[in-house]
Amino acid sequence: MGNRLSAIATRTGDGGTTGLGDGSRVSKADARVAAMGDVDELNSAVGMLIALELPRDDMAMDSLLAAVQQDLLDLGGELSIPGYTLLKSERVAALDAWLAQANAGLPRLQEFIRPGGTLAAAQAHMCRTVCRRAERSVVELAESQAVSNTVRQYLNRLSDLMFVMARVLNRTGGGAEHQWDRTRND
Repeated sequence: MGNRLSAIATRTGDGGTTGLGDGSRVSKADARVAAMGDVDELNSAVGMLIALELPRDDMAMDSLLAAVQQDLLDLGGELSIPGYTLLKSERVAALDAWLAQANAGLPRLQEFIRPGGTLAAAQAHMCRTVCRRAERSVVELAESQAVSNTVRQYLNRLSDLMFVMARVLNRTGGGAEHQWDRTRND
C-alpha cells in the first residue's frame, strides 16, 4: 500500500484534492473519495456499536465486529488504490456463516421492523443504513471505474448482517422488536 502519514496536518488538501494510495491526486468530490468516506463512516459506526459493550452470547459478536472493522480497513485500502485487490472472498463467506447461524435462532419475520429497541440494536440499525449508503457509493463508483465484485458483495452482506444483528441484540438485551403496523392508517 501507499505511504503512511507521519503528520496529519499536511495542508496538501487545502486546494480541494486528496491523495490516493497510488500517489495520484483527485478531487475530494470524486466518486472514489465519496465511497472511501462512506466506508470510513461505516467503520466508525461499527466502532460505536462495539463501544456499547454488547451482551455476552454464543454469537461472538465482539470478535465478529472486530473482524468487520479489519475488513472495512482492507476494503477502504482497496478503494484507495485503483486496480488493487485486498479484500478476500472468504470474508463474504464468513459473514454468510454468521448470518446462517443467527437466522436459525430467530423467528420468521411477518412484517417490516421499525429500527430501535435496545441502544445496541438501534446502533446496529444505524450501521445497516450507513452500510447501504456505502454500498450505493461503491456501486456508483463501479459504473465508471473498476471495483471488485467482492467489495460489492461484502457491503451487501454486511448490511444484511447488521439487520440480523439488531434482531439478535434486541432478543439478548431484552429489547422489543416493533413491527410496522400497516393498519394504523386504515
